[in-house]
Amino acid sequence: MDNSSRTVVVTGFGPFGEHTVNASWVAVQEMKKLGLGKNVDLHVHEVPVEYQKVQSLVPSLWKQYHPRLVVHVGLSGMATTVTLEKCGRNHGYKGLDNSSFCPDSQCCIVGGPDCINSVIDMESVCKRVTASGLGVAVSVSKDAGRYLCDFTYYTSLYLSHGRSAFIHVPPLGKPYTGEELGRALQAIISEMLELLDQAEEKIHCQQHIH
Repeated sequence: MDNSSRTVVVTGFGPFGEHTVNASWVAVQEMKKLGLGKNVDLHVHEVPVEYQKVQSLVPSLWKQYHPRLVVHVGLSGMATTVTLEKCGRNHGYKGLDNSSFCPDSQCCIVGGPDCINSVIDMESVCKRVTASGLGVAVSVSKDAGRYLCDFTYYTSLYLSHGRSAFIHVPPLGKPYTGEELGRALQAIISEMLELLDQAEEKIHCQQHIH
């Protein structure tokens, strides 16, 4: 297996609005301390809450690392669980970012499909992590919110043909600590990699049969 097949990039977002400390970046830094095992080359990056920065940063991460998987982590002020997002959406971006900008087209990729699903089965990840007794509630969603989270996710899904994931976390202390969120990210991303491995083994076996 070449090194890129074990490279994982995980991003969190910087501050925005009333969230001077963004729980997503705190959680990613906590997960980085724990790591994803010695066989995974883990890189973490903080993403500014700005559409134009996302448009340049996300492609550069794919180009620089050629990762097996990119996982974006974002904050949802309404969330009370750690939420796995199934898909990213192309249209409906009207909210202004940290630099008071929003795309004229109100979409991520002009001419791109309306919705792109992750190749990862989020329902399976959710069931596996819940069954592991982690102590952090995990749920699945089909709407990442049409702001920078959704915008980042769609951009990554488009570039990777679906080999991306997005995880929303609640604000710190509502109810989980940064350490608990970091542990949850470690468990969730490990399961995602396991599912990717299984899917590739299946394809490999089918190729040999034919």
